[in-house]
Amino acid sequence: MTASIVGWAHTPFGKFDTETVESLVTRVANEAMADAGISASDVDEIVLGHFNAGFSAQDFTASLVLQADPKLRFKPATRVENACATGSAAVHQGLRAIAAGAAKIVLVVGVEQMTRTPGPEIGKNLLKASYLPEDGDTVGGFAGVFGKIASSYFQKYGDQSDALALIAAKNHKNGVANPFAQMRKDFGFDFCRAESEKNPYVAGPLKRTDCSLVSDGAAALVLADAETAKGMAKSIGFRATAHAQDFLPMSKRDILQFEGCTVAWQRALEKAGVTLNDLSFVETHDCFTVAELIEYEAMGLTPKGQGARAIKEGWTLKDGKLPVNPSGGLKAKGHPIGATGVSMHVMTAMQLAGQAPEGMQLKNAKLGGIFNMGGAAVANYVSVLEPLK
Repeated sequence: MTASIVGWAHTPFGKFDTETVESLVTRVANEAMADAGISASDVDEIVLGHFNAGFSAQDFTASLVLQADPKLRFKPATRVENACATGSAAVHQGLRAIAAGAAKIVLVVGVEQMTRTPGPEIGKNLLKASYLPEDGDTVGGFAGVFGKIASSYFQKYGDQSDALALIAAKNHKNGVANPFAQMRKDFGFDFCRAESEKNPYVAGPLKRTDCSLVSDGAAALVLADAETAKGMAKSIGFRATAHAQDFLPMSKRDILQFEGCTVAWQRALEKAGVTLNDLSFVETHDCFTVAELIEYEAMGLTPKGQGARAIKEGWTLKDGKLPVNPSGGLKAKGHPIGATGVSMHVMTAMQLAGQAPEGMQLKNAKLGGIFNMGGAAVANYVSVLEPLK
């Protein structure tokens, strides 16, 4: 164990006409430092996760974090990016700085502002996280990419529309209790299952309720080395982390396997000295419901092609044997690209500290797993967290 999360902050996710990337960043940076009980002068290094890809005219954003407090001036600050796993890439970068002895306290911020971008441009920007020579002309943008994946899965394993609707309904129900979630409405299975004017097909077998939301938002956390964390009011330790990067072209791999996800989970669980059965809950990357379905299989919860069992038999419900996305996931919470991975770590830390919002808090949560994915199972990050104090 080299580092712990000792403070955090999280904006609501949604559509904010009066916010900017800068205002979101400075807000969570100050709130996370206050939550940790530290001064800006205590920070040794800053890491910003910001995908951008055209969403914001302001690029070169690492130094925007310095706007939070003049005492951050001259601190090392770096922006990292790894598609939809950008937030976790920032967290892992902060952990490396501490493991290397280069820092004792690291401020990690994740941010994205997407809603000011016109719809067609949103799709074009998100497609930059795919392999353009193969997928650049995909109708429906990134939803189209996962629509192809869902269609292939259906062809191989049968129609899974019921399972996808159950996943969507589960996550939307969970999101009701999350004050940070963009969509706090329990739609129910019937609405998610049926095609309607309010729930049309978007790409392949995926309907609107199968797709995560376009969002603005930010999240931040403070990392501290083990010795420093002992003097903090709270400490959520990293039992293990893992990162597995796969080929970008889907043609070079079996896209229904999410092999990078499997490798990352196997590495993290082995490092942690635990099995999937030891986890109290998981926050996983449900950018589309079919992604969560395949992730059940990739993490080892079910055999290949049987992911539907996990949701149909209630395993992944809040009161199931392995609750998945008690926060509502990306489906309900929203998916501001650069903020998502940091948000997942904040949500998990809150659960383990017993500080999750009422109705969202799980009983006796002792070990939390996180899976954050960039692209179509290209960048794969897993963290296993535990409460230390």
